[in-house]
Amino acid sequence: MSADGAQRGGSSGTPRFISGVVEGFYGRPWTMEQRTELFKREQQWGLNTYLYAPKDDYKHRMYWRELYSPEEADQLKALISAAKQHQVEFIYAISPGLDITFSNPKEVVALKRKLDQVKQFGCSSFSLLFDDIEAEMCAADKKAFSSFAHAQVSITNQVYEHLRSPETFLFCPTDYCAAFCTPSVSQSSYLQTVGEKLLPGIDILWTGPKVVSHKISVESIVEVTSVLKRPPVIWDNIHANDYDPQRLFLGPYKDRPTELIPKLRGVLTNPNCEFYPNFVAIHTLATWCRSADGGAPDVEMGEDGQDCGYSPTKALNLALSDWLLELMSADGAAGQLKKDSSKEEWMQTDSGESPYVPGPEENPLYTAEPLTLDDLKLLSDLFYLPYEHGPTARSMLQELDWLKTHSQTEQTEEWRCRAQHFDQMCKAVVQMFNRLSNAPNRRILYDLYNYICDIKSGVGLACAHVKALGGQDSPAAQLMTDDPEPWGFRGGLSGEFQRMLPGHGNRDLFRHPPMTAVYTVRPYSAEDQTTVQRVFKEMQKGGAGDKAPMMMQPPLISDGLSSGEVPPSPGNAFVMEDDVGVCGYAFALIDARPAAAKFQRALSPSLCEDFPSLVGLQVLPRVTDPSPARRMMALLLSSLRSSGSRGAFCELRASDRRMIDFFSKLGSFKHMSGVDLPQDVLVLAAGL
Repeated sequence: MSADGAQRGGSSGTPRFISGVVEGFYGRPWTMEQRTELFKREQQWGLNTYLYAPKDDYKHRMYWRELYSPEEADQLKALISAAKQHQVEFIYAISPGLDITFSNPKEVVALKRKLDQVKQFGCSSFSLLFDDIEAEMCAADKKAFSSFAHAQVSITNQVYEHLRSPETFLFCPTDYCAAFCTPSVSQSSYLQTVGEKLLPGIDILWTGPKVVSHKISVESIVEVTSVLKRPPVIWDNIHANDYDPQRLFLGPYKDRPTELIPKLRGVLTNPNCEFYPNFVAIHTLATWCRSADGGAPDVEMGEDGQDCGYSPTKALNLALSDWLLELMSADGAAGQLKKDSSKEEWMQTDSGESPYVPGPEENPLYTAEPLTLDDLKLLSDLFYLPYEHGPTARSMLQELDWLKTHSQTEQTEEWRCRAQHFDQMCKAVVQMFNRLSNAPNRRILYDLYNYICDIKSGVGLACAHVKALGGQDSPAAQLMTDDPEPWGFRGGLSGEFQRMLPGHGNRDLFRHPPMTAVYTVRPYSAEDQTTVQRVFKEMQKGGAGDKAPMMMQPPLISDGLSSGEVPPSPGNAFVMEDDVGVCGYAFALIDARPAAAKFQRALSPSLCEDFPSLVGLQVLPRVTDPSPARRMMALLLSSLRSSGSRGAFCELRASDRRMIDFFSKLGSFKHMSGVDLPQDVLVLAAGL
């Protein structure tokens, strides 16, 4: 029966609205078990279609001419049967465009033979895809066809007629979005040919303004419908993540007004590569589809700029509530849910054994709290949609940006309160990670694990940086180093290539100035004394990462330089500035003996002979790049050398791992042993 016949519609003859899922991403295809589970969900949620088009099923695309083996045939038969059992229309797609010669009759025969085989499996709906291929025809095709569009239309019409007007037949054009059309949708000769020449029973796939469309407007659909001579079926990539292995999309179906529904032939979502996290994408699409005819009473009008009948926020909450039930079901995992009077816990038990109960003085059992709806809302916010972060993620970025921008040398009460709030948000991410990691449904967890582990690490680094800015202990020592642990930076060759290209970061969803800080090193002047003393006082409070504030630790001769009690030698003092202000300094005394005497410190003759000069350096924790501090120290040592000094030493507290690490990695400073020093003070010295 033709596309506009009663079989495709209902008793009224109106074509059924196609709604469901396209498995059309690049990467590992879903398993047969997962697809069968998908059919159950589609039936439960009111969706009606599944388009089989996995790019990496090599007999779908790369080796499209090859027939399926008996074993593969049995799998497809079972899959088609399962779809029918759950009232889901199974559409088999084939993608011959990589290497087909349109003008060769043998190629047409091979294509028909392949689809005939699938038809014998019980499939009655088909699709020809010509997406993501080169638009240049071979020499033989150029002789036979006036354009690429004519070649594609010719073979598509032949196949459609050969299959005797299948129940549904979809065509994916090479120019499948507005961005690919030259010079525009309305003036595209390619689309005009497709619209005029393609048989009327064939429906056409379209992704919207772009491959991954932020928004799809009614006006844009009216325009393309006019050119194609039929309403399109939207192949929606809003939840697709096959283009970036670090992204997952758990936000709601949105920015598609429900007024689109009567103007479309259908909508198919091409979601995340990972099967189980697609619960949200498919669930919210189903809610969107139902809202057009009032079939979603739990979703109302009025939020997020959406039209009457559909609220993305409420649709998301509904999906997450249902997903929580699935996550908390062991569903084949080794374990069971048990209740007590206060909470649910998933406990591993062996048949016939009583749970272990620790004694009064033994370690208590580690039991993760059960996953909550708020945890899933946070998870969705962190992995929202391609063009926007969720509300909590936006708030975290805004807070971090504000804390960095306002990390003055003397922080206000507002700064401390906002830092505490940011810390609480970071802890919530870790809590969500821990609860999700202990959820009973391990299949879902394993699809999510790499993503939640990555975001936990990133949030942890941000949290450590804020603590360092606030003068709290160890993080600063780890941040200002040339040799961090691998988890301390986002690695990978691809990332390094991107960071070397112009405009890197310009498309970040959180708009921000360039991330590379600019530092200026200049000679110290008398006007800098107050600012330098302020920096010194902040470091005394513990800003260097010491376990105890400096004022509670042994005094250093260089403290007198920093506090202003002893002026630095002329020409041997520098300060470092960033966009906030002075953030570090390096001072030196050409001859350290007078200052040592003033502070009643005896310096050994050997030290004074070989290393007569004293250097001191301080850098605020907000400076995480050691390069400008090294440059400042190089200038200081050069000045000492020009002044005739043979060598210089520095005193460091044993607890100041940050500065010990810095001076040690300069290469020229070596630890001096056998020097009479106060307890917990180290001396490093360098020849000039």
